[in-house]
Amino acid sequence: MDLQDQLKNLFPDHIPLPEEEKEIENKELWIQEEPMICKFEKRNGKPTTIIEGYNGSDDDFKILAKELKTKLSVGGSFKDDSIIIQGDYRDKIMTILKEKGFKVKRVGG
Repeated sequence: MDLQDQLKNLFPDHIPLPEEEKEIENKELWIQEEPMICKFEKRNGKPTTIIEGYNGSDDDFKILAKELKTKLSVGGSFKDDSIIIQGDYRDKIMTILKEKGFKVKRVGG
């Protein structure tokens, strides 16, 4: 008996909500002509990777931020039209973005 069966036994009247992640994965992001900037900074002594330069809607950029954070299994945030990822993941982020069709420019180091 797996967890889903146990939950059904405990809550027989519960109707699960449709998963939103499937919608996010299938949504097409707007691909821009100008390259996005991927740079490395140290903030308070901790390494961070910052992605800037997306000209599409903020919702698309937030979806992209969530997707990057889940693929890399790291923390991060979306602030002031930039994605801030905890750690130095420039190479991995650049390959992920290039696979999606974005142009990426590496800045610094």
